[in-house]
Amino acid sequence: MNILILCTGNSCRSQMAEALLKSFDDTLTVYSAGTNPSDQVHPLAVRVMEEIGIDIRYGTPEDVEQYLDQQFDYVITVCDHARETCPVFTGDVNEQLHIGFEDPAEATGTEEEKLAVFRRIRDEIRDEFGEFYNELNKKQK
Repeated sequence: MNILILCTGNSCRSQMAEALLKSFDDTLTVYSAGTNPSDQVHPLAVRVMEEIGIDIRYGTPEDVEQYLDQQFDYVITVCDHARETCPVFTGDVNEQLHIGFEDPAEATGTEEEKLAVFRRIRDEIRDEFGEFYNELNKKQK
């Protein structure tokens, strides 16, 4: 099963979703990319994922352009901007979904307040993609 998770910067939400899906099932082939990729994975995303035992510090934001001609079972957008600007895939895409989340990189306040937002979004992503994964398993049976 090939899955692409798409957001704008590919620095927070899509990186977390990719890592969480891989943690649910290491037989899934999961990629993430951005429509306008950032320079690095957000340090607070790295930190909150480490808190649950998942290391994303070596992740690299990638441009969706490199995936446009590939085959995917699912292309999932995790932000409204990516959904609105999702490019046309010339490869075979079985299903496109949108599972949207607030951008934790826009959090303001102290570092602890920002961390609280990143933790909340991480947990929302874990819950929503957990449901997605459970639905995948039901379909495959």
